[in-house]
Amino acid sequence: MAKPSNSYAPVSVIGPQFMAPSQFDIIVDTTLRGNIVITDMNHKILLKVKPFDTSFHHQRVLLDADDEPIAIIRQKWMTSHERWSVFRGESESNSDIIFSTKEPHMFQIKTALDVFLAKKTSSDDVCDFKLKGSWSNRNCTIFVGDTSTPIAQMFKMESSKNVKWVEGKFMVTIYPNVDYAFVVTLIAIVEAMKMIKSDSRKKLLKEVGTNVGGILTS
Repeated sequence: MAKPSNSYAPVSVIGPQFMAPSQFDIIVDTTLRGNIVITDMNHKILLKVKPFDTSFHHQRVLLDADDEPIAIIRQKWMTSHERWSVFRGESESNSDIIFSTKEPHMFQIKTALDVFLAKKTSSDDVCDFKLKGSWSNRNCTIFVGDTSTPIAQMFKMESSKNVKWVEGKFMVTIYPNVDYAFVVTLIAIVEAMKMIKSDSRKKLLKEVGTNVGGILTS
């Protein structure tokens, strides 16, 4: 992809160790039941995401290549606009929130996610970053605030002799001086949201089918 003009300040949200001075691509492999593996173009594992839901919360943990926790990703319980919070390390304390997200609209056709840093860099009613696009087409971009300045871009993988099992995989271009762990965390949130909504639809259809079947046979 074409290299954008670097008209933004360095983006360090999870940590500066996840930033690189040059643009590069990562491969995102979404496996069964919410597991995600992030590799570079040489297939070296960079990060992992694993689910660990509780009775009250949908949760994910962001791990490094050695399975050490970097951040906890948690859905806010019983809130509108599909809100999630990200905590540093293994903490779940409000004092350790790194950032939070929400869908800007109650009902959305395309994917959109507003990101608010715990230490705000903008006014309270303006998001610090925004993800938007078509998730089903693996065509989403992350922007600085409400600007048109991109910091990362998703795109579909093309089949090649060097890439196997393309199904479930896509690529993300990380722009210079951008925290790729932050980008991966946003991807994990959207992937979790889509999975939860899909599971809810399946459960609802199953319940409707069971009730209809019961009425027809009664």
